[in-house]
Amino acid sequence: MAGEAMPRCEFDSKELLLRIDVTLAADPNAISLVVERVMEIARKMHCAEGKEFEIELALQEALANAIQHGCKGDRSKMVQFCVACDEKRGILIIVRDPGQGFDPASIPNCVMSENVFAESGRGIFLINRLMDEVSFERNGTEIRMKKS
Repeated sequence: MAGEAMPRCEFDSKELLLRIDVTLAADPNAISLVVERVMEIARKMHCAEGKEFEIELALQEALANAIQHGCKGDRSKMVQFCVACDEKRGILIIVRDPGQGFDPASIPNCVMSENVFAESGRGIFLINRLMDEVSFERNGTEIRMKKS
């Protein structure tokens, strides 16, 4: 990941109300604090009105997945994320980890058969339900989420 550019938020920079770029150590204890701070800024800029819960939970889940699966819990690794907002298109969140990636289609459906009782494995399911658009790029090491 060293030397790589930060995730690029693809909103027209002239229209942005907010753009936040963060590099975070892969420490699960840091998630709540950084998400709380981002949401505080988004609220002040009126980027999340009426959608705060969905955006906050999706960001928490994406960061948790990046730290747990992408960084394998190695606190020396870093997770990058970007949040951008404009009045017309809403909020875009990009989370990138240094992992090997994964195939999103290989994730078991958490609402089917024995998976219903699993203690984990609901993050991507929740993100897909909470956000308007979700895509995985860079072989699954990057998730892009949009809420209009």
